[in-house]
Amino acid sequence: MAVAPGVGVKLMQKVSSTMLFAKIAPHFIPAMDRAVHKLTRGKVLLSARMLPGVILTAKGARSGEPRTTPLACMPEDGGTSWLLIGSNFGRPGHPAWTGNLLKHPDADVSWKGQDIAVRARLLEGEERAEAWTAVLRFWPPYATYQARIEREIRLFRLERR
Repeated sequence: MAVAPGVGVKLMQKVSSTMLFAKIAPHFIPAMDRAVHKLTRGKVLLSARMLPGVILTAKGARSGEPRTTPLACMPEDGGTSWLLIGSNFGRPGHPAWTGNLLKHPDADVSWKGQDIAVRARLLEGEERAEAWTAVLRFWPPYATYQARIEREIRLFRLERR
């Protein structure tokens, strides 16, 4: 599935590639998504107007407590699996949710109002390279994020359990 190359999408891709977006977005997009998701009982995710999204609930790597994170995703096979991209908006450091999945790969996602048990798998080698190519076709700004940082952006495939 690819994002349609309309004018609005092109503008959002350009805006989301900026350093200003990387500084501001992590502070308001997840909070906004959590609130709207809760108010709509899991039916609406505002950031999904830009990219498809899930609400990931995974155990904290250290605490073991449930951690809920709204995330952009790339659905595969009509929503039977999802790619999660640990871009952290092109900021240094892996996002915390990636460490949580490394330690506790069994998690849950809310996808279009449905709660789904999933297992996460960090992609490596050729499988990662193929997924990365698909991700860049899906949302080209991820290339800008990767160019800004020294770490390799983690990619996870979530599959239904």
